[in-house]
Amino acid sequence: MPADPAVEAFLEMLAAERGAARNTLAAYASDLADFAGFLAPGRPGGATGGDVAAYLARLAGAGLSARTSARRLSALRQFFRFLAQDGLRADDPTLLTVSPKLPGSLPRALSEAEVAALIDGAGTLPPPQGARAAALVELLYASGLRASECVSLPVSALRAEGLMVAVRGKGGKERLVPIPPRVRAAAEAARAAKDSSRFLFPSRAAAGHLTRQGLALALKQAALAAGLDPARVSPHVLRHSFATHLLARGADLRSLQLLLGHADIATTQIYTRVMQERLQQAVARHPLARGRAG
Repeated sequence: MPADPAVEAFLEMLAAERGAARNTLAAYASDLADFAGFLAPGRPGGATGGDVAAYLARLAGAGLSARTSARRLSALRQFFRFLAQDGLRADDPTLLTVSPKLPGSLPRALSEAEVAALIDGAGTLPPPQGARAAALVELLYASGLRASECVSLPVSALRAEGLMVAVRGKGGKERLVPIPPRVRAAAEAARAAKDSSRFLFPSRAAAGHLTRQGLALALKQAALAAGLDPARVSPHVLRHSFATHLLARGADLRSLQLLLGHADIATTQIYTRVMQERLQQAVARHPLARGRAG
């Protein structure tokens, strides 16, 4: 099927105006191509609300998860909103579409004691592997960086004027995240032997820096050394642990949003559910909750 001009215009807008990464553009293109295949021989830019509803029904019938269906609907919403705002069509066929109900899920977080054990475990790995693994664990936990943000950090991200790391996040947006002195020192020490590279965590990979796979492997090895289940440890888990522990210690949601680089505070609000669950567990241990007093 020939490319739909409306889809091409949408993808160009994402790249030019929002600075969408290559993987993000590929994901949108894939979702819209799947929708176009469902509509064949029509074009997605001319779809109706009935087409969208039928497409979601087909996804559900094919056994796709509600999360996958919701992601594809989100891509369609953004696509048709763009067309309507740019006057390429008069209406938005997704306006009245109900999103698939997602199962409730809370971020998996390590306890503070487990994070401490993970850092200690990383340090026991043979050099120079141990120093790098410990620096990675400390940086991820102290800053809440995404895996992609962490591995591609240039040396210049460690700002000389203070204990800050400059992070280039989604859409090319930059934010400053404060880090403790020990974390900065660990990161600098881990790369001392390779100071000719412009990256904080250099490697022989084509990009010149540590890969996401290399990061994941370092965390798994640290987990094994710490006696933790490697399946419970990942960059995403450390990001969640960072947010959960900060919130537990009194951080406000707006500050947490800025530190995590969330575009919408609604994304950050999921962490309030973590705190609510902990409070409910605490109340459940109250004597009256067990049917006795004193």
